[in-house]
Amino acid sequence: MQVQYLPQCDSTNRWAKENHAQLVPFGAVYTMDQTGGRGRLGRRWENAAGQALYYTAVVSLPLVQPETLPQLMSLVAADALRQQYGAECQINGPDDLLLNGKKIAGILCESTQDPQNPDVRVWVLGIGVNLAQPKAHFDAQDLPHAGSLAMAGYPVHAQQDAPELAARITALLAQRLEAFAAEGFAPLRKDYCAACVNLGRSVTWQAGETTASGKCVDVDDTGRLVVETGAGTHEIFTGEVSVKGIYGAL
Repeated sequence: MQVQYLPQCDSTNRWAKENHAQLVPFGAVYTMDQTGGRGRLGRRWENAAGQALYYTAVVSLPLVQPETLPQLMSLVAADALRQQYGAECQINGPDDLLLNGKKIAGILCESTQDPQNPDVRVWVLGIGVNLAQPKAHFDAQDLPHAGSLAMAGYPVHAQQDAPELAARITALLAQRLEAFAAEGFAPLRKDYCAACVNLGRSVTWQAGETTASGKCVDVDDTGRLVVETGAGTHEIFTGEVSVKGIYGAL
């Protein structure tokens, strides 16, 4: 498993898609200076040069349930942060990581086609982790609900920590990948439920033009949040999910 370092790039996901031949069947790339990143739903992931980890893993294995890769990566990232810092992160479904009620990591999973073998999908699994940004960094961008490990009081030496964290994420992903490739989300469900901040809470979600609210009561074997409303039970897989009682809308 190779983990390649880039001094700077526009987007580790974009670089990985364009250069996946250097990483398949399983490898990773990371930088601490990402100039053109983006988050889920096309949002920009603001660069914090030297203060954050921008990481992408590339996987070209056949997967029975690739749509739950974000849930897999959220668990892997949470495990890595627990091991390295002792930080107990929560997951806001499907894949944002919260620490002390602040979003410290986001995940963006995409795919591309191998031009040498059109029948093979290449999965590109991106993670951005806020390591050392001060509160002023997020205030300047009007991001009151974002935070970093340093803001949460963890000792962070970003330049030293980032290579170790990238290697740790890669190793933990490798440990879970074989079972996930064959069985999908089901073997992860217990761990995911234990970390999922949505369970037992009132949630609001939006998919397209529709907005609804209810109580999240479970996560099913396909990774969907099971929500009870006055109109019945709903399984939520895509769209925006916010949790009441954390800090308004995430």
